[in-house]
Amino acid sequence: MTGTLDQERIADILAPVPAAEERRRERRVREGLWRTVRRAAGRIPFMDEVVAGYFCALDERTPTRVRGTLLAALAYFVLPLDFLPDFILGLGFTDDMSVLLAALGAIRAHIRPAHRTAARDFLEDLARDENPGSGPR
Repeated sequence: MTGTLDQERIADILAPVPAAEERRRERRVREGLWRTVRRAAGRIPFMDEVVAGYFCALDERTPTRVRGTLLAALAYFVLPLDFLPDFILGLGFTDDMSVLLAALGAIRAHIRPAHRTAARDFLEDLARDENPGSGPR
């Protein structure tokens, strides 16, 4: 097991699903994303794009296909057990990163400046919460 997913498996994860499954994914992402972001913040170098993708996925102006791709990748990210469990130190987020990079690469043009601003603000707040006293006074 190499820790990465092959392109076929990634395509399966990101494939369109019925509306009911997409709603379930959205609920799972809304409930678990922030906990997972906190846990993975130092291990995924493009976390700002992941969080911007979250805001893009929840934006009603984002095309349905794009929302579906993002929700699929984010739902995989928040799953407690996936191809390579996240608790395996150093390797656990490797498969998540593969799925997230594929999704973000496919939809990057749909992430608008407002999504990136919301992501930056969230990550700055997160950093302040984890490092009390390190923010502006």
